[in-house]
Amino acid sequence: MTEAAELPPAPEQAREVFGERFADAVRYAELLAEAGVQRGLIGPREVPRLWERHLLNCAVLSEVVPEGVTVCDVGSGAGLPGIPLALVREDLKITLLEPLLRRTNFLTEVVELLGLDHVTVVRGRAEEVMGKLPPVHVVTARAVAPLDRLATWGIPLLRPYGEMLALKGDTAEEELKSASTALSKLGAVTTSVVHVGEGVVDPMSTVVRVEVGESPGGVRFAAKRAKAARTGRARRRRG
Repeated sequence: MTEAAELPPAPEQAREVFGERFADAVRYAELLAEAGVQRGLIGPREVPRLWERHLLNCAVLSEVVPEGVTVCDVGSGAGLPGIPLALVREDLKITLLEPLLRRTNFLTEVVELLGLDHVTVVRGRAEEVMGKLPPVHVVTARAVAPLDRLATWGIPLLRPYGEMLALKGDTAEEELKSASTALSKLGAVTTSVVHVGEGVVDPMSTVVRVEVGESPGGVRFAAKRAKAARTGRARRRRG
């Protein structure tokens, strides 16, 4: 059995980024390093770089999230980027969407332990919850899937004129270029690559931003969304 790696002390930047929630960020890091590894949510080799590569890398996403909006973190996994974002932005209403039970159990425990009243955990796949969850202003994702596939899951969850923010690596520009046709069909009107976290993380975090128009997901998903809404209203009337 591999010996668990030791979680390093929090860097000074973490105190600045998480502020009053710094102690909660430390507790979350400890949970990831202990239960997260034990349950197979993160690899043991990630523990020494949890702060820089995971918590801070995700927390700086807050720089490009508008104030007071609703957010759905698709394929949230161990809570990245949703939990760090929630710790630095109590003005947001965040849904952590994750299909696997062992992960949603972990997320629920973290949310309760840290008292994140503005965070909701939902078990399910993005394509299954469309029409069941209210459309959101912002969809976030990290290390879930290639951009073209991620977009087919995330964009239909958006409100008109919402945006998807996907944390990506060095291949962000190439992914965006190769996914351009698929994004257009899904209702994207503006795309860009932005870098966040200057002075906090090195290298800075890379974010692919996809802004949609009045029909998130395109025509096909508009019809599907309308059908789901009608079904929901019918169920409420029967109830």
